[in-house]
Amino acid sequence: MSVVQELRLGLGLQCSCQVRFARGHSVKDRLIQLGTIRRGAPVLTLRLIEIQVGKISYSYITSILDPQMLPPYVVADLYRRRWRIEEAFYVVKRLLGLSYLWTGSINGVKSQVWATWLFYAVLVDLGDAVADELALPFDRISLEMIFRGLYHFSVAYDKGKADDPIKYFAAKENQDLGVVKALRKPVSKLDMSPFPAPS
Repeated sequence: MSVVQELRLGLGLQCSCQVRFARGHSVKDRLIQLGTIRRGAPVLTLRLIEIQVGKISYSYITSILDPQMLPPYVVADLYRRRWRIEEAFYVVKRLLGLSYLWTGSINGVKSQVWATWLFYAVLVDLGDAVADELALPFDRISLEMIFRGLYHFSVAYDKGKADDPIKYFAAKENQDLGVVKALRKPVSKLDMSPFPAPS
């Protein structure tokens, strides 16, 4: 069943394809309209993007109708990175302590939220600079370990052993701080035979 058919069934709306931007083996990009003009109900125009990766097909709906402004593969990449929002809230609440409010006044809560998000932005910028220094993707850098390593940097700074946090976190002798995430080992397939071979 196609996405258009699922929209018709799931939303109980009429759905029609209006304009096709791209149609190929791996990408289908088109404008669709949802709804019917009855009793003044508006017809909603959206963009449906379908991308085939191997044997799996992914479908995305967006309200940005211009493919020049938002190409199909950018939509897929943005959706793949959506978990970063949840990670940001997790770090800010758990690591930076935003889950506890220091005061009950509106001005105090606003100040705490603003200061915490500002510090988070500085932490992300520091992590990005460390990733550039190590020539690694940003995904491989642990913001939590950079935050915890700031104490060690301040001790080294006070002793005159370090003056640049980026160089400090990227130095080989400081890799025990765990700033670079370890790569996960691939999971071996489970042997389901009646007499599995010993591993």
